[in-house]
Amino acid sequence: MTNTDILKKLFIAFAKDDKEEFYRLAEEYIEREKKKKHNIVAKELKEALYSSKISTKSIVGRNYKNNIPIPRDTEKGFPLVEIKEYELDLDSLILPEETFQILNQIIKEFRDADILATYNLKPKNKILFCGPPGTGKTYSAQVISSVLNIPLIYVRFDSIISSYLGETAANLRKVFDFIENGTWVVLFDEVDIIGKNRDDHYEHGEIKRVVNNFLQMLDTFEGSSLIIAATNHQHILDPAIWRRFDEIVYFDLPGESERLKLFELYLKPIKKNKIDLLEYAKKTEGFSPSDIKMACIEAIKYAILNDKDQLTPMELDYALSRFKERMNIRNRGRKK
Repeated sequence: MTNTDILKKLFIAFAKDDKEEFYRLAEEYIEREKKKKHNIVAKELKEALYSSKISTKSIVGRNYKNNIPIPRDTEKGFPLVEIKEYELDLDSLILPEETFQILNQIIKEFRDADILATYNLKPKNKILFCGPPGTGKTYSAQVISSVLNIPLIYVRFDSIISSYLGETAANLRKVFDFIENGTWVVLFDEVDIIGKNRDDHYEHGEIKRVVNNFLQMLDTFEGSSLIIAATNHQHILDPAIWRRFDEIVYFDLPGESERLKLFELYLKPIKKNKIDLLEYAKKTEGFSPSDIKMACIEAIKYAILNDKDQLTPMELDYALSRFKERMNIRNRGRKK
């Protein structure tokens, strides 16, 4: 079928209000443009096609999740990736201004790749997120996916790592082959699992081969997707990993001003009585955003289950004391 044939059927589907056929034909036309290496045109057409959040949720979700064959582990048949969609705003990221601006720049470059191409420049498309647990790495990837209006592919390392010799590298190859045939935001979470230092004497030869394969796949990747790798343990990454990324973003624990915003955000669903949130922002130094979220949810539940329609310092103090005790238990375990 020629491009003219596709366009003719596309117009007919639009006239008949046949949305499913319209999107199918539009996707077919976009794929033909990709095969011609008209990547910028294909990207612009896809963005235009899915510019509406409603159509993205109803059409993209169905096509991507049901019609595209997801790569699977040969050994057990488990899916190697999950495709997810989010409706999040960039303003929902509570981060230091510097970190926020770096993420915003990544989004701008990816969105305006055609402008950069006129100057023979490419957007950053291989990003490393690192920093302590619970500081917003995964959530930031979800926000980027939503803002760019591109589905997020979450790479499942629990399925990629195989007990069969050589199968792990084969699974990685399947994932890279899959993401090269589309435009995605790809999240390799806990990338240290397959990116460990090859000089680590405690690691066996198979892991070292996997690291080599992963490096080669990153080097040769030429797709239009945005790859994000995240780790809580950047100190154990192989030195060669760092050179493969265009941008490295460190997610630190929130400062006092960010902690105040986090308390305001997570306590918004309930009325507050005589609570000085700035005081709590000061006394929670060392807390991650996820720590503060968990403590706030605990305080709200404690108030609700005690038949209170307002949150007082008593409930918040209780939640923070329980959380601090949890942290103490965790730290005692580490000392052992």
